[in-house]
Amino acid sequence: MAKKTSTKPKAKAKPKPRKVLQNISEIRRYFHRSEDPIYFVSATNFNLLGLDEWAKNFKFISYIDCYDGQHPNVFCPSEAPHAEFQSIEDINNYLLQHKEVIDLIKRRGGKPNFVFLMFDEETERLVKELGGKVWFPKAKLRTRMDNKIETVRIGNKAGVPSVPNTLSVVKDYADLRKTCDKAGIGHDLVLQSAFGDSGHTTFFIKSEADFRRHEHEIVGEGEIKIMKRIDCRGSAIEACATEQGTIVGPLMTELVGFKELTPYRGGWCGNEIFATAFSPKVREKARDLTFKFGEQLRKEGYRGYFELDFLIDKKTGDLWLGELNPRITGASSMTNHAAFAHADAPLFLFHLLEFCSKKFKLDVDELNARWADPDMIDNWSQMVIKHTDDSVDVITKAPPTGIYTMKEDGRVEFNRFDYHRRAVENENEAFFLRIQKPGDFRYEGADLGILVTRGRSMTPGFKLNERAKRWIHGIKSAFEARPLPTAQELSDNHHKIL
Repeated sequence: MAKKTSTKPKAKAKPKPRKVLQNISEIRRYFHRSEDPIYFVSATNFNLLGLDEWAKNFKFISYIDCYDGQHPNVFCPSEAPHAEFQSIEDINNYLLQHKEVIDLIKRRGGKPNFVFLMFDEETERLVKELGGKVWFPKAKLRTRMDNKIETVRIGNKAGVPSVPNTLSVVKDYADLRKTCDKAGIGHDLVLQSAFGDSGHTTFFIKSEADFRRHEHEIVGEGEIKIMKRIDCRGSAIEACATEQGTIVGPLMTELVGFKELTPYRGGWCGNEIFATAFSPKVREKARDLTFKFGEQLRKEGYRGYFELDFLIDKKTGDLWLGELNPRITGASSMTNHAAFAHADAPLFLFHLLEFCSKKFKLDVDELNARWADPDMIDNWSQMVIKHTDDSVDVITKAPPTGIYTMKEDGRVEFNRFDYHRRAVENENEAFFLRIQKPGDFRYEGADLGILVTRGRSMTPGFKLNERAKRWIHGIKSAFEARPLPTAQELSDNHHKIL
């Protein structure tokens, strides 16, 4: 007799429950063993220096080779024809279309994941073509969050106050005064347009003459943030909005507008991180406001890494929201190398965790309380050195990336190659990351490089200290340049080539 065959469908095997990461140790181990390729694509790897040491398959794809080919995890493709870059987004989109970059990504395999300093919708399209994912909120959402006018409104919802201000379209100087009279904020003002960075779109207006100088950058730019001018000190703090809550980093000082470093008044040019930079009351207040802002960002649909600038009134000690950067920033290399990062994990690792789809549990309150401990902060400073002269020439010699020493007479000398700031042993050593190389044009505002030192670069009164000035002079003196060729010289060279 033939055996009966059952027509009853077989029960589907239940999928194994995904393991939930339970603590910092398991999170660190996960990234140490993860096979997922992650790429940071940008002009340089400065913003996420050292992250390749925390995630197994983390690689940098950079336009500028700061290391002359000596960094094992930095890939710089050869120069290919391209339109003139107008933005960091343009650089990233160029890199993502470069054949050598595409070949690298395909050769390494896996499903590629990408992080950026800046990106746009074209970047998102190119990443999709590569079969990858952008591990950041959508560009459209980031752009909305990046709007300084929107920042004020988000802060108001979160209970994070901005400097007394009004938001308005400005038609002319008379209209500006009328608007300020109505808002009761006086006529000594700071104006900001919706987008811009490092002081490029921040205008100090006290008279009609001041207004005339910047009129073309204010009128016709839509809604403007018009603030009462206060005597304040700048500070920066980075955080990460995760599904478990907002994780908050340390409060850092900001170097702003120093003529030795930047030609831009109000332009950011570095940071310091040290435990006693601000009073315990100010530090606690900044952390509390940052947490509240992060929780509001989660309600707005934003998640991941962000940075807030706070303005601290020198007279009253009041803390005011300056601006939001919904991304990593120039301060990120400081945050992600602080003592707490080595004790637990860098803040950006939690951003990667948020986007990698791996489930995790985290006691955010306990983590934030631990990171608030002054013992979690060690003393470092970084200075972004720009060309400050109103001139243009061609660099013929540039100091290489590595460790430099300062002699007793103040001279600065190259000591050895390295690509990590931890190689700096004392305050007479510094790590210099070279940006501009021989053959590059040196123009007003061009980034020459970033200098990282132990200890402070400012006095207790928040002025550049003498040691910092000697370092800046020493590095700048190591650059050599020649004047731009004349039209006749270009013509002569052209004939020689032919």
